[in-house]
Amino acid sequence: MNSMKSKIALLGTSADPPTFGHQALLEGLLTLFPQVATWASNNPMKKHGASLESRSCLLNALVKTINDPNLELMQDLSNPKTIKTLEKATQKWPNSDLTFVIGSDLTCQIPNWSHAQKILQKARLAIAPREGWPIKKSHLKILEALGGEIDLLPLKIPETSSSWARNNAKANQIPPAVLKILLKQNLYGISNEKQ
Repeated sequence: MNSMKSKIALLGTSADPPTFGHQALLEGLLTLFPQVATWASNNPMKKHGASLESRSCLLNALVKTINDPNLELMQDLSNPKTIKTLEKATQKWPNSDLTFVIGSDLTCQIPNWSHAQKILQKARLAIAPREGWPIKKSHLKILEALGGEIDLLPLKIPETSSSWARNNAKANQIPPAVLKILLKQNLYGISNEKQ
């Protein structure tokens, strides 16, 4: 019997809306991990432009577009508190090595999260570098001091941003399958004309 633990990347995202940056990150994670789980979440530090149900639907459209059996939408992991998500993931995959993935824009925020130290003890932390959000050594040192085991992912995520696409009603940042749903449901004020 194989005693090696399976590795699972966990990516919660506001998906408000999912952009080409989300697509690049998910596709990149699939090159690094044998299994990737993602879900739409309510970030207590953000005001969301669409309901959690709508954002989950949008993220699911992106997951279907990527069409990889090793990528799964696991909406049941969603919780505004990351520690609760990790507890659910640990119950779901008790014999797996879990890696919680964030974009480099969140590196400085984690120490302020509820139960930050417990989060860093429950799973490895993987940071995906996003263009425009450099990773600072001082932030990494704080995370390590809290007990975090950190991996810097060898990925290059474009500077696309959900908030920019949303606030500027720009369709050119959004994958076609996601855009189709946005237009149908009239979300974010985005139209084909606003490119």
